Amino acid sequence: MAAMAFSATVPSLFDFSQAKKNPLLPSPWPSMSSSIPSFKSSFGSSKSAFFQHGFSLQSLTVPGVVFNSRSSGIFARAATDKTLYDYTVKDIDGKDTPLSKFKGKVLLIVNVASKCGLTTSNYSELSHIYEKYKNQGFEILAFPCNQFGGQEPGSNDQIKKFACTRFKAEFPIFDKVDVNGPNTAPVYKFLKSSAGGFFGDLIKWNFEKFLVDKNGKVVERYPPTTSPFQIEKDIQKLLTA
Repeated sequence: MAAMAFSATVPSLFDFSQAKKNPLLPSPWPSMSSSIPSFKSSFGSSKSAFFQHGFSLQSLTVPGVVFNSRSSGIFARAATDKTLYDYTVKDIDGKDTPLSKFKGKVLLIVNVASKCGLTTSNYSELSHIYEKYKNQGFEILAFPCNQFGGQEPGSNDQIKKFACTRFKAEFPIFDKVDVNGPNTAPVYKFLKSSAGGFFGDLIKWNFEKFLVDKNGKVVERYPPTTSPFQIEKDIQKLLTA
């Protein structure tokens, strides 16, 4: 079918009536009243990416934004010369940590929580993945966040003890941060601007994940329900690149 150009608003294309039934998504939903920029899209059969994931983008038409299509959906990546290495964060003990210390490594960055329904599976799988690839140039950077259901209420010392004692987590854990809102940590502003979700750049819940390549650039973003084990093949590709 020939390509069709269209301009649409989110509410006219998507039914969010079931959103409140999903316990992993914050409620209420943020405002979706603004229009999506016009772009060209190609519609195919019922088995196409449009029907499976929402859209199949064939061309870039928005200046300064690169649209990436991927298995879990579509995200818009803002053109920027910055990398993750331009940021300094505080570790779980309050010490400044320049992220440039991870230069040349493949990174999986995740906002964690201790009392979430996803906690046990994610921490267990993250620890397994880390143990398997840590000697091959891979690191996991965990950022505690209490913005989703108040599920990370403890102090940094409590968070550290929980992760390291219960799940034997050896990967770096950092200071508790905000990942949404006016006090969003600068590193998360970078991550979200590099891989904004199609409906906005909000982090949706605990354990959303960003995969960063050896050059400090975000290459993939995964929703909270994506298992770390499902990301393993992507990690392997970047490690051997």
